[in-house]
Amino acid sequence: MGKIWAIAGRELRSYFVSPLAYVVGALFLLVSGYLFSLILFGSREASMRGLFENLAVVFLLITPALTMRLLAEERARGTVELLLTAPVRDRDIVIGKYLAVCLYLLFLLGLTLIYPAILAWVGKPDWMPILSGYLGIFLLGASFMAVGLLASSWTSNQVIAAISTFAISLIIWLLPASSSVVGQQFGSVLEYVSVLSHQQNLGRGIIDTTDLVFYGSFIVVCLFLSIRSVEVYRWR
Repeated sequence: MGKIWAIAGRELRSYFVSPLAYVVGALFLLVSGYLFSLILFGSREASMRGLFENLAVVFLLITPALTMRLLAEERARGTVELLLTAPVRDRDIVIGKYLAVCLYLLFLLGLTLIYPAILAWVGKPDWMPILSGYLGIFLLGASFMAVGLLASSWTSNQVIAAISTFAISLIIWLLPASSSVVGQQFGSVLEYVSVLSHQQNLGRGIIDTTDLVFYGSFIVVCLFLSIRSVEVYRWR
């Protein structure tokens, strides 16, 4: 675990020594604040559900910018060879980088904690849907990050990695829309593999182990494929 945390710390520092972390953080706070005020004044309900649904769209858009450099930049600069010859395993590299981007995701969500505080000040919010909603939006964001890491492991071109991440995430996002044209049985499968439907359950305050197992499995599969991709690159 020490090597994983070392890689995660190195990756996380690289975010904060560049303008990327601050620009993304500022824009995220601006957009989420605008959406929160719009939903609060429009619905006049002490609820975060509408905000979580909209944050899912925001994560779909910002994930490619956060993940495109994870492995693609290492390949482009040639520093991945240094990593691969260091006494670390491929899975340490992948998990360390994934841990870093998930910690940054938590940082972004931490910026939004002022919103439930405002709700508590102006009303009496139901805390269970808020807590489960935060869990759901984190797992959704972490799933997008896992897709982004996988796409970044395929290429040395960051633009291609970003476009691939967005395209794959969008397809997964839109899977439920296809369920009506493929028949009930296959449609139910498409709805199950959609990351969005599981996040919506958690946003309603429903914590179901099915949703947690789905997100865990989805992330593990993406990380496994990323590790295999790094191994293939090592042996070329």
